[in-house]
Amino acid sequence: MNEIGIFKGIDEQNVKYMLKCFQAKTISYKKDTTIISNLANTNIIGIIISGNANLIRNDYNGNRIVLEKLEKGSIFGEVFSSYSDELSVIATEDCSVITFDYEHIIKRCKKSCPHHNEVINNMLQILAKKVSVMNNRIDVLTKKTIREKLLEYFSIQEKENISKTFYLKLNYTELADYLGVDRSALMRELKNLKNEGFIETKLNKIKLLY
Repeated sequence: MNEIGIFKGIDEQNVKYMLKCFQAKTISYKKDTTIISNLANTNIIGIIISGNANLIRNDYNGNRIVLEKLEKGSIFGEVFSSYSDELSVIATEDCSVITFDYEHIIKRCKKSCPHHNEVINNMLQILAKKVSVMNNRIDVLTKKTIREKLLEYFSIQEKENISKTFYLKLNYTELADYLGVDRSALMRELKNLKNEGFIETKLNKIKLLY
């Protein structure tokens, strides 16, 4: 458990102690199950401890956009979001999630958990990383064409992986949702980029040739 970001630097026994103090719950979800809906109106913090999920935004037009891929160790909650639209977390495979109230983080408990400051510090670092992720997303969405959005997204992946060859974390349907474009149009543009010598693809493996 101490390999999860919010508990970084805290030994396993103290993590268990803190989760008990936080009145945390561990819940298992099946693939395609809604883990939480209307995230913006909750005070829950959730941590993925196994499996994967997507953070989904539904705007006033009913458009569905994948905001973030949540993997083991990913954390979600209203405090980590800057969106006012309806947000939900959907399991993309069977997964387990720890949840507890945000108030347990910001308020000192009577037991004075010795590692409370470490949790707060870790959470601030996670928030900073979330801001960086959202800034990357803005950079992608402000591009006008599908090609420009794809190339910007690939550039971000190249920097994160420190390699021109990387595996997409999102499948192509999720990638289309993430970019806010039609999946068929996305696939056509990927084919064009491949035919024009910009990229090589094999399933979810991308190699940049530029």
